[in-house]
Amino acid sequence: MDKQRLTLSVLTLLPLAVACGTETAGGDSAGTGSSSVAAAHGTGVTGVHWNVDSLTVDGRTTRSPGGAYLRIDRDGRVSGNLGCNGFGSTATVKDDRVDFGDVRTTEMACGKTPMAFEKRLVRVFGRDTFTTAVKGDKLTLTTGDGDRIGLTREADVPLHGTKWTITSVGTGDAARPLPAGAAAYFVLDRRQGTLSGRLGCNNVSAKATVRDGHITLGAPRTTRMVCDASLMDTERTLLSLFDGTVRYTLDHRSLALTSTNGTHVTAVAEK
Repeated sequence: MDKQRLTLSVLTLLPLAVACGTETAGGDSAGTGSSSVAAAHGTGVTGVHWNVDSLTVDGRTTRSPGGAYLRIDRDGRVSGNLGCNGFGSTATVKDDRVDFGDVRTTEMACGKTPMAFEKRLVRVFGRDTFTTAVKGDKLTLTTGDGDRIGLTREADVPLHGTKWTITSVGTGDAARPLPAGAAAYFVLDRRQGTLSGRLGCNNVSAKATVRDGHITLGAPRTTRMVCDASLMDTERTLLSLFDGTVRYTLDHRSLALTSTNGTHVTAVAEK
């Protein structure tokens, strides 16, 4: 019987926890935390972007309309998409079992097929404890009643060769989105050992060496255009990353950079 735990509310999705150190930050490297989190490392369930492929309820299997996914972070935070609406929750993972907390969703209306799939999926997430089974890049979550969610692991995008669009910059505890009109991005070229891109106003290039979760950037070479004051302010902040070493964390399609002087930048992979 379904638990009466589902809460429909406008949700600000929980931020994703990030693993740092390598390009495969979404992998199953060892971590610290509670025994339930440690057990999750053994199952290979946490720290992975799982695309929802299918849902089987009462013996009837329905294919996902696309866009549905699940992520359980190593600290138990859950985020994902039901096929139309985003959702968040918590999860307790121990050995081959996972139990979800209250499911909170956004309230968008989509087409008939995504909404029908979404309603069935959110009901299943409200069930009792699931049994997990990981085989290769496949995950199956099975309820005590035999209903199943079939999922496939989606790998992190590569650090090199990806166009990373910068979404925020900041120093210390403060972060701000890029101002209107800013076109800031960068691409790392493994073969050339370089970074090239745009700072919001001017183009930039520099030597770049990636090693042990860090990127060492050489002196920047830029064009000399003058833009709006807000764009130039963003550019100055981004320039402070160069001629030094920054730590990076890669999580699926998100990248965070943090310099030794406290400057931090977030970016997403362009689809």
